[in-house]
Amino acid sequence: MLIRFAPILIVVIVCLAGCLESDKVGIRGADNAQRLDTCAAMIEHLENENLPALESLEVWQNKYGPGLKLTTAHYEIFTTVLEPLMLRRIPGFIESAYRGYNSQLPQPIETKTKFTIYLFAERTEWEDFTKVFAGPKAELFCKIKAGAYYLNGACVTHNIGRRRTFAALGHEGWHQFNSRHFKFRLPSWLDEGIAMLFEASRYEGGIFYFEPDENVYRLDALKNMLQENKRIPLRELVAINPGEVLAIDQTEAVTAFYSQSYALVRFLREASYGKRLGSFRRLLFDGLRGDWPLSEAAKKVAADRNIPRTVGWNRTVGPQLFKQYISDDLGQIEREYLAFCRRIVRY
Repeated sequence: MLIRFAPILIVVIVCLAGCLESDKVGIRGADNAQRLDTCAAMIEHLENENLPALESLEVWQNKYGPGLKLTTAHYEIFTTVLEPLMLRRIPGFIESAYRGYNSQLPQPIETKTKFTIYLFAERTEWEDFTKVFAGPKAELFCKIKAGAYYLNGACVTHNIGRRRTFAALGHEGWHQFNSRHFKFRLPSWLDEGIAMLFEASRYEGGIFYFEPDENVYRLDALKNMLQENKRIPLRELVAINPGEVLAIDQTEAVTAFYSQSYALVRFLREASYGKRLGSFRRLLFDGLRGDWPLSEAAKKVAADRNIPRTVGWNRTVGPQLFKQYISDDLGQIEREYLAFCRRIVRY
């Protein structure tokens, strides 16, 4: 399960060891790369691929394992993964995701400072890094089975298979994107719901295409929830934070929150031939610009990422924004929403 936590602190990672070579290698200018170790061989291999999304390569010296730094137009990826197929596809995937994040907005944003991603080959490396990077929150993060989180401006994950790793990066990458660019933080249902649009993708011709309707993991969870009649009422769904139920280990409730938030965002974008898509985009665009009609106290929490996104703030702002931008007739919306849920899971 992918879980979003608020940024807590900034930690500088001191790279102590790793591969022996540290010269920066440009994609089109590394004919003299030596096969001194696995990293050097991988640099030569990737250079020969002429990957359009990859700008440069260099060895990443660190204390966790032999590593590489891959640089694209908008990202710096620090990784100990040395699997050729995954490394060939990561640059194209993350740049495709960046374009997908921008597609949620009425007009695109250009990132001036590159985003940071840490991708480890082994869970033990990921845990060792997390114990330093996450500080007091490390114990909590290390309980995440999928091994992915967003903290202090960075996405941190480890190799859990190509499909699942890319799903984790796509999800956490949205949190990273909106945390940097949006003046107001998003309520949980909206933040997590959009993130799950980037968990399922199709690779074709060097480009990844995101297909929310193929997100089998979320669809299966949604179907089970409907069959067992354990859904969260819409009024509650737009108010709660997954941390509320995580704190008391209500696994079923957490699963319901994520699957229903995924379906709710799809409903607002797709249902009735997209009749609510304009309202959905205005909600996002006003959050991007800091124009939500909130109280001054709520605006302060929304704008300052150093202030935790409290349960109280989420319970106030989530329903308020939904009623303001989507509809205050939650009964009618819920009936339409449930019909949409049944349709997409064929139940």
